Amino acid sequence: MAAVQTALPAHRYPQHRLTDLVGDLCLAPGADRTVLRRLHAAAGVQTRHLALPVEEYADLGDFGRANDAWTAGALALGEEAVTRALKQAGLEPDDVDLIACASVTGFAVPSLEARLAVRLGMRPDVKRVPLFGLGCVAGAAGIARVHDYLRGHPTHAAVLLAVELCSLTVQHGDDSPANLVAGALFGDGAAAVVVLGDQHPGARLAEGPHVVATRSALYPDTEHVMGWDIGATGFRVVLSPEVPEVVRTHLHDDATRFLADHGLTVDDVGTWVSHPGGPKVLHAVAETLGLPDDALAVTWRSLAAVGNLSSASVLHVLQETRDAHRPAPGTWGVLLALGPGFCSELVLLRW
Repeated sequence: MAAVQTALPAHRYPQHRLTDLVGDLCLAPGADRTVLRRLHAAAGVQTRHLALPVEEYADLGDFGRANDAWTAGALALGEEAVTRALKQAGLEPDDVDLIACASVTGFAVPSLEARLAVRLGMRPDVKRVPLFGLGCVAGAAGIARVHDYLRGHPTHAAVLLAVELCSLTVQHGDDSPANLVAGALFGDGAAAVVVLGDQHPGARLAEGPHVVATRSALYPDTEHVMGWDIGATGFRVVLSPEVPEVVRTHLHDDATRFLADHGLTVDDVGTWVSHPGGPKVLHAVAETLGLPDDALAVTWRSLAAVGNLSSASVLHVLQETRDAHRPAPGTWGVLLALGPGFCSELVLLRW
């Protein structure tokens, strides 16, 4: 990984201000906000960035207007994140052989990576991989799929962009627990990663970790746990309280088998780059893997600073790990995320 960069919208608010916004949008006038305030206080979030100023959300209206806002905002943030990442990697746009883009908070055809490839000046023969439907797991799954591509094209350079504007999906007039929890946790942002094949001229100079292996796990009969119900008003969140229990049931065996295939145990892993999910999910991850108290400290800080950015979150944690808490050379790491399916994605790293 030659570079990773995050881009966040300029509109940043403390959690209590967003509690008021969600209350105004989702609850009936005069409704008791005690439960809402409790949900927001327990979310582990201190500040979040939004695609629009808070004053504009009441006037979004229908799904079409919200999706138009997503398209404009996602392109702006995506361009910023990819431009920064390419600069950090020492590459130009026409050096990119493949661009993959993950988003699950809006639709665009032509898709975002097609529009960005033209806008940034990438080659006409650049390969494109739009990723939709993976939700929070897409940051890790995107790295895994880019890794698969580069194993077959070891001289190539690839970019993964994850961009999510979750605030544009909050359903007006919907006081369901899932909608209120989503309104307490999710923020807006983008992140881009530049990954080089082993035989690329810049690979030896890259300062990020090396992707050693990946593992996907899909859990049968869990489709109801997380996702979207898509209707006339757009994306209505499906978010079951079963998520932490699914993590406890499956993640330990998946992770330990994956590590064992490479002669490793959980104790051999020096750095955990985990998607934040939410407090209950993070506690479940730490508990089932038997991690030390500080193993997910960077993830907790990311959750507090920007909220859950869906697919971009694990890449935000990766950037913080790379820039501010870089492991010593030779350290083993695991990047992991969970999402709709229900599923998990594990990426074995070597720093």
